[in-house]
Amino acid sequence: MIIRVLIAVVLAVPAYFYTMRYNMHMFQQNGYKNKEHLHWLKKKFRLQWILYFGLALGIVTCVFPYLALEIFEYLILLVIIVVYRAMKRMNTKKKLVYTARVKRLLATELILTAAVFALVCGLGGMKRIPGLCLILVSVNLFLDIVANVINHPMEAGINQHYINDAVRKLKSVPGLTVIGVTGSYGKTSVKFYLQTLLQEKYNVLVTPESFNTPMGVVRTIRGSLKPTTEIFVCEMGARHVGDIKEICDMVHPDHGVITSIGPQHLETFFNMENIQKTKFELADALPEGGMLFLNGDNDYIQQQAASPAYDQTPEKIFYYSETEGTGYCAKDVKVSQLGTEFTVVTPDGESERFQMRLIGAHNVINVVGAIAVAHKMGMTLQELRIPVRRIEPVPHRMQMREHGLVTIIDDAYNSNPVGSRAAVETLAMFDGIRILITPGMVELGDKEAEYNHKFGNYAADCCDYILLVGRRHTEPIREGVLEKGFPEEKCLVFDKLEEAVSYAYAIKGQGHKYILLENDLTDNY
Repeated sequence: MIIRVLIAVVLAVPAYFYTMRYNMHMFQQNGYKNKEHLHWLKKKFRLQWILYFGLALGIVTCVFPYLALEIFEYLILLVIIVVYRAMKRMNTKKKLVYTARVKRLLATELILTAAVFALVCGLGGMKRIPGLCLILVSVNLFLDIVANVINHPMEAGINQHYINDAVRKLKSVPGLTVIGVTGSYGKTSVKFYLQTLLQEKYNVLVTPESFNTPMGVVRTIRGSLKPTTEIFVCEMGARHVGDIKEICDMVHPDHGVITSIGPQHLETFFNMENIQKTKFELADALPEGGMLFLNGDNDYIQQQAASPAYDQTPEKIFYYSETEGTGYCAKDVKVSQLGTEFTVVTPDGESERFQMRLIGAHNVINVVGAIAVAHKMGMTLQELRIPVRRIEPVPHRMQMREHGLVTIIDDAYNSNPVGSRAAVETLAMFDGIRILITPGMVELGDKEAEYNHKFGNYAADCCDYILLVGRRHTEPIREGVLEKGFPEEKCLVFDKLEEAVSYAYAIKGQGHKYILLENDLTDNY
């Protein structure tokens, strides 16, 4: 019996740590949110079916500790080791970061596991240890959630300490102006455009990269805010109703920008009404005298802004690029492979011609929004001409990279129904072999297949080759592509991004190749 127990333990230890690491990695990518992780586990059942099977087998082996079942259990543990070891060695897009929170979760999980194991051994259940080992390995599916619940009071206390420190630091900077930026898409771009424009005149701090969660904002304030900072541009992200309000209650924005409202994160918002309400939590937080800059091209924003709740305060300032209205308007837009030109007309009739290196007419709306904010903050249109020329593409957002006879158009950060259409329409204006590589869009709830099908329709009109990554998820795109009469031999499906890129480079033909990388799904997809 002792030998059987030793074999089970020797196999279970590496299996435990490999499965623990993988599931912690996915839990981190799911934002440490229990509901989102449970939804992911349900959605990705087939990915870890062996652990569900192992859990059932372990329970049966505990109840009926027969040698034949234990031998089968050893084989399952060996398979788990091989599979999850291979997962660990894969070149994941976003590595597991051993933050202090992750270390605390891992410590809690180890204590729980050791306690259960010791309890069973103490009760004299030696014959049940082989089955217990497989159970303890398999419950790593859910152990992160259990540990997260146990650690919640401690994590809440730690977070509150950091939040209080950030609030104190904000209050210590005299005359600081806080500008909140939110939207379903475009908020990161507008944030960095604002930095480029405003830093010509002011000392500006922005949240780095895509730091747009409460703790990301706190980290920025505690680590980078200085007594000399004059303007803090704070990006505010949201996946649930109340997320924007949580950040606003901490930073108390003086002004706000809502870049867009659209079908993003529908899996957690459930409907467009919740998205509209959440984005306008920024408007609700603005003080008397605050300015709210709104994308006038967006129907959802126009609809919400027309609500009686926003009749008086804050002051609403619209900006437009495709339509016209009272506000800042872009006119005479000219787009080429080298960049974009447009004229901005202010509400009082002043105008100025601008040039920028960003490609695509869809970028104009975000730059006009940044110009509107900077102009209202005291910069003249003439002063803004040179900084607009200096605006650089935000990494992985229609960022162009030259590689000899190939140009990569990197739009891989995140894809949405509006942005994906704009991206392929921008690709269409290039003179050469136009190649789209995409895994499609995610987090669109029940509408996901519908939006991906429409994306296929748009792409068929704009591309010479369409290379899809992932067979199941891209099927709606492929159907939409072929529905438009696109040649089937030029719409191919690959299992990995690297395979699609290699194929794109190998495509023979005359002319320069333009490869659009539209979206790059994280490892939990």
